[in-house]
Amino acid sequence: MFALDPFKVLLPAVVSFIVGIIIAPIIGRFLIRNKLWKKKNVTKTIDGKEATITASLHNDEKLPVPRLGGSVVWISVFVTALLFWFISKVFPMPFTEKLVFISRNQTWLPLMAMFVGAVVGAIDDLLVAEAFGSKLNSYIGGGLSFPIRLAAVSMLGLFAGWWFYVKLGVDAVYIPFYGHIHLGGLLFILFFVVVTLATFSTGVIDGVDGLSGGVMSAVFTAYGMIAYAHGQVDIAAFCFVVLGGIMAFLWFNIPPALFYLTETGMLALSLSLSVIAFLTDAVMYLPIIAFPLLITTLSVILQLIWKKVFKRKLFIVAPLHHHFQAKGWSSAKVTMRYWVVSYMCALLGVVIVLVS
Repeated sequence: MFALDPFKVLLPAVVSFIVGIIIAPIIGRFLIRNKLWKKKNVTKTIDGKEATITASLHNDEKLPVPRLGGSVVWISVFVTALLFWFISKVFPMPFTEKLVFISRNQTWLPLMAMFVGAVVGAIDDLLVAEAFGSKLNSYIGGGLSFPIRLAAVSMLGLFAGWWFYVKLGVDAVYIPFYGHIHLGGLLFILFFVVVTLATFSTGVIDGVDGLSGGVMSAVFTAYGMIAYAHGQVDIAAFCFVVLGGIMAFLWFNIPPALFYLTETGMLALSLSLSVIAFLTDAVMYLPIIAFPLLITTLSVILQLIWKKVFKRKLFIVAPLHHHFQAKGWSSAKVTMRYWVVSYMCALLGVVIVLVS
């Protein structure tokens, strides 16, 4: 008799990949037919200045590539989750019921966070697309205004933090090599919101074909391994199902990209990631595991500070991956080196979790 837990974790990942491979061309044709690509290229930086260098690195107008490609990832996840649940109901037996990874104490919150991120991100992507227009585009990048997106993410963080404290009885954070620190209800919920907002900010990494998907694949692989080591098999299965969906997306996102991950993908992934980090009691390891996400976000913050305080740039252009492009690195070199660093950081994070 083979061990069922590894089978439960890995089989849904393969199914998710297959689902993604099947639906991606259909989604791609739909997006192209409806002209769901960005209306215009980047012309302004986040602080309102002319984005001459950034604009030169983008060619959205010459080669229009649809947004909303991230729907491949979250649709693959939900279809796979519902498929195994449906099979267990049609063929109720211990084997099929064991394969279901939808559970109240492990995967309800990550699935909800993914859904909220997918919906908010999809709305933003649609309002940015050529086929649509909106008065809610005060944000420099177009689409939903930054305050609206910030409010949506904050509300999710508040709800999830409340759920952890009230429903799961969690108010502590594990500090590596030290132990748990009890924050109390209010501080824990506020900390949860801060982490959720921090992961939300990592969307700045989505700007080069294959970059964000590859980095996120490493992060979810790491948390899948951590969850499995902790005996949280449903969470592990969820993480690897996400990995399968990302791999299907990357199959069509490798240059020349059929579509981009954009907000519906990055928000769905980043918000579910913040919940996973807390569920696995490994939120303090997130800066190590997701170091490329962290350093890319910090590069934008540091660039703004440098320009404000020192009246000059720290990087040629921010985010960091565009800085490397401006220095002459090809998009492929930037992407592959980010992938390499991402998987090394992810593995390092897993090792530290296991020994601390």
